[in-house]
Amino acid sequence: MYIVVFIIILAVLVLIHELGHFLAAKKSGILVEEFGFGFPPRVWGFKKGETLYSINLLPIGGFVKLFGEEYHEGALDKRAFVSKTPAQKAFVIIAGVIGNFLLAWVLISYLFTQGVPTPTNKVFVEKVLKNSPAEVAQLKVGDQLTNLTVDSKIYKLNATQDLTTYSKQFAGQNVIFTVKSQTGERNVLMVPRQTPPAGEGPLGLQITSYEDKKYTWYQAPFYGLVHSFTITKTIVVELGKTAFNFFTFQKTSVDVAGPVGIAQYTGQAIKFGKNAVLELMALLSLNLAVINILPFPALDGGRLMFVLYEWVTKRRVNKKVEQYVNMFGMGTLLLLAALITIHDVIKLVK
Repeated sequence: MYIVVFIIILAVLVLIHELGHFLAAKKSGILVEEFGFGFPPRVWGFKKGETLYSINLLPIGGFVKLFGEEYHEGALDKRAFVSKTPAQKAFVIIAGVIGNFLLAWVLISYLFTQGVPTPTNKVFVEKVLKNSPAEVAQLKVGDQLTNLTVDSKIYKLNATQDLTTYSKQFAGQNVIFTVKSQTGERNVLMVPRQTPPAGEGPLGLQITSYEDKKYTWYQAPFYGLVHSFTITKTIVVELGKTAFNFFTFQKTSVDVAGPVGIAQYTGQAIKFGKNAVLELMALLSLNLAVINILPFPALDGGRLMFVLYEWVTKRRVNKKVEQYVNMFGMGTLLLLAALITIHDVIKLVK
């Protein structure tokens, strides 16, 4: 099941990215020769208008083939990529990244309408363990513990640590808890255990100070945009740290995952429901956007560097130089992908 969901997520991310290139090229008056999912050899395809739409054997990405993308062809044709201004070329190149960012923004905005865990100064029941004082007192998930009373003295609960501290302090004693729920407020009597089973705690509760905050449909896009930029900034910072640690031969604190690892994360997300899967998709989409804009050969960012060079110097890069640099970049990326996949497989086996 999770393999199917993973393939769907991958397909959506790739198609949105390539659709960005496709629409920008059309807008710029460039002839799109092929819109492909996966990399050749071609498995199936059909032609509509002047564009061939294809499905290819290697499902590791996608591509949009533009007429005149190679500098030796179509130099005098107005519909060739090579004949366009640097600004138009840059627009086409970064459109895929923009597409992935917009997808993440839409997904995050939707999730904000469903509820976002927000830190509070309250204590909520997250889980009730079996055969525990909390189960005997009929506490339910979502109940809020506001305070507790011992010997007529009231103790406020403003954080999870308060409950942890008091339940140990008053273990073995009669403790009256004030509980708020959707049906109202009530008092319940519990006796915190002095020697609870390992990992259960005196009351047999899992608690949290986070409360789901839902945004309206008109608030969600704004807060979703802010959150999308925040996540993007975090990805850039962590990616920079990872690259620095790699080149200085230090251990990285970030776990890098390839297709196998991401498929595993998809399986974990499915267990938590639809919103968790959408959250994973949004995070992957932002990661894809950041990675693609990196100034590395064969990536969109690498192609953008060539366009910027043309823009500044008013002359084109030697086509042989660009070709060899992109071949080097693609080879390096494929090697890196293979190494990460091997690492993921080893982790899976272990």
